[in-house]
Amino acid sequence: MTLKDVPKLKHTESNNFFLLCGPCAIEGEDMALRIAEKVVSITNNLKIPYVFKGSFKKANRSRIDSFTGIGDEKALKILNKVSETFDIPTVTDIHEISDAAMAAEYVDVLQIPAFLVRQTDLVVAAAETGKVVNLKKGQFMSPEAMKHAVQKVKDSGNDKVWITDRGTMFGYQDMIVDFRGIPTMKQYAPVVLDVTHSLQQPNQKAGVTGGRPDMIETIARAGVVNNVDGLFIETHFDPANAKSDGANMLHLDNLEALLTHLTAIRNTINTF
Repeated sequence: MTLKDVPKLKHTESNNFFLLCGPCAIEGEDMALRIAEKVVSITNNLKIPYVFKGSFKKANRSRIDSFTGIGDEKALKILNKVSETFDIPTVTDIHEISDAAMAAEYVDVLQIPAFLVRQTDLVVAAAETGKVVNLKKGQFMSPEAMKHAVQKVKDSGNDKVWITDRGTMFGYQDMIVDFRGIPTMKQYAPVVLDVTHSLQQPNQKAGVTGGRPDMIETIARAGVVNNVDGLFIETHFDPANAKSDGANMLHLDNLEALLTHLTAIRNTINTF
């Protein structure tokens, strides 16, 4: 596939990395529009192809009292409003077979969570919608194993597929990015580096995932240097009070400087 397969995607001729960016979860309309407006302004200035990211539902929580969403249809309608307001594509993750057709009515890219990427029926259901499918690499999977997940999408009649690396389990409570996996997975599909989830510290005793947001620029720079096609960054204007994954999100105020630095690196890489 090419970036031109993504509806409403701007700056596809810029030869820059593309960006999936937004909050972990849709908490409400105002917050989603506020984040989208800021990121749209930054990415337009830097000519970065931009897809707004927001989960309409968070099904894979450690604790039963964790925030899971504001209601499926309500959140999906907010994603649709973001798309219509700013004329940009959107991406959300799905967790059940029935989610695929429902979410496809509102968004442009369907994301398969890392924990679920081996679930054949879910991957096939996403592929059969005809939408772009973003496959998160399982924390427990080798880069080479993602070839088969990609093939499931293609065998379902859909060539519009990406792979997103979100780190590999390193012991019980840490993640590590193996950058050798980027060229390996690029043999199968375009590759995105999920910078913020790669810095999670899962399985904490409190049942709330920790993270290392101080390392965001380090990991992102390494990804750009190693020729990832896209970056995935979760951001929020108040990460400390975000309802999901606040511990590893980038503060929205820091996004412009980060993307400016990364674009400069990409422009340098493009000269070789």
